[in-house]
Amino acid sequence: MNTLDYIIVAVYALAFLGLGYFFKDQKDGKDYFLGGKSFGWLPLGLSIMATQLSAISFISAPAFVGLREGGGLEWLSFEFGVPVAMLFLMAVLIPPLYNAGIVSIYEYLERRFSASTRLLLSAVFLISRAFATGVMVYAVSIILESVLGVSFFTTLGIIGVITLIYSLQGGMKAVVYGDMIQMIILFLGILLCMGFALAEIGGWEAFTAQLDRDRLDAVDFSGWGFQKGEEFGFWPMLLGGFFLYVSYYGTDQSQAQRTLSARDMGVVRKTLLFNGLIRFPVTLTYCVMGLIIGTLVATTPAFQAAVPADKPDMMIPVFIRDYLPHGVIGLLIVAILSAAMSSLSSAINSLSAVTVEDFIARGKTLKDGDYMRYSRYTAFAWGLVCIVLAAYAGEIADTVIEAINKIGSVFYGPILATFLLAIMTRRTHALGANIGLATGVLVNIYLWLYVPEVFWFWWNAIGAALTLIVGYGASRLLPGRAKEVVIDFKMDWNRLLGWEAALLVGFLVLIIGISWSLKYVF
Repeated sequence: MNTLDYIIVAVYALAFLGLGYFFKDQKDGKDYFLGGKSFGWLPLGLSIMATQLSAISFISAPAFVGLREGGGLEWLSFEFGVPVAMLFLMAVLIPPLYNAGIVSIYEYLERRFSASTRLLLSAVFLISRAFATGVMVYAVSIILESVLGVSFFTTLGIIGVITLIYSLQGGMKAVVYGDMIQMIILFLGILLCMGFALAEIGGWEAFTAQLDRDRLDAVDFSGWGFQKGEEFGFWPMLLGGFFLYVSYYGTDQSQAQRTLSARDMGVVRKTLLFNGLIRFPVTLTYCVMGLIIGTLVATTPAFQAAVPADKPDMMIPVFIRDYLPHGVIGLLIVAILSAAMSSLSSAINSLSAVTVEDFIARGKTLKDGDYMRYSRYTAFAWGLVCIVLAAYAGEIADTVIEAINKIGSVFYGPILATFLLAIMTRRTHALGANIGLATGVLVNIYLWLYVPEVFWFWWNAIGAALTLIVGYGASRLLPGRAKEVVIDFKMDWNRLLGWEAALLVGFLVLIIGISWSLKYVF
């Protein structure tokens, strides 16, 4: 990096400090955590996309597709469950949560079941989200340090301190509009990398002529994910992905808080529809970028020597350092920082919301001034926790990142099923729900420890099914009284059977067809 690159990064940092100051006036908790429910579908949709397209995705996913041994366009199969998950969310799960008028989604579980259910899942969220965020920031900082000459603590300081200040000041408004800007910067960065890499190879025809065609197989209809080597089979990626994405977008506070911030249910539906339709094109774009840069690595001995064989994730940072002009390097550093800051800002705001709503203000009536003070104190505290975790993540980061995905799949299915029992059944009571939740989690842990051949994507579906069956069955067999349903559940058949369903299901067929046909297109 030279002076121009540093100036670009500095301007970016100052702009986001200004963003926090611009939105610093917050009236109450719903204004701070939900942006006063003032958002339209486009900023919310881009915000959700920015959080999903993290710095790890920007760096690791292209490396998996273009360079990692055994990798390739199988990465696209992670998207198969998204369209039907969005349909289920807009028709079944999100409407009762939105209409309940809550800030923390876990409050719904106390109203329906008990304080123990609410506090247990809140604690799981706080621990797992803080840990995952800290490791993500660490991974980005260590990669930039080792390849681009930006010191670890400089990167950590830019990501941590700037994000902490603007999200602390501006609350959800700063987070959402910051994410929207960061998403645009990040996508521009992907296009720039793709364009410069194609120019280095000699154009599109030269790229397709030298491409490793073994990396073009994206759909495996024969694999079921119950044996080694079947990890990217069609059915585990579709069914397991459905449960994973419904749970992540609907029952993880960091994502669900976005939909709770929408102006009305019409905006919620448009936001989910937008995400269901746009995620695949974005993912396809950075996968193609990975193929192009991976081909450049394979055909350029100097590039190949610069990327350690055991660290393919260095591919993108090395490309930025060695093949881009100054100025563009600064923009790409900003793109990586944008992805990391988007994930961190979302985590800080949602961790603070859960802490205040589920632990500090639970059962109390706080004055607006006290509520805002607690909100900012906890946002500051959780920001420091994430930064400290990043500073001390150490050499275990690579294993931890993989473990975090598995930990999420241990809990996502059972948590989703607990919400479905709360929303869709009347006879399930707190004891039954808690027994079902514990059963689903324990079985998933058993699969992790003793049945490694079952692909972890399946844990989402298995845990959800067991929690539903055991939770409802235990409620019928064991003594206990079910509370009144919070919001009378009515499945939105118009969404399940209407034009939105036709569009999303048709889009699912389309993306499967596109993924399958890519080996014939290139």
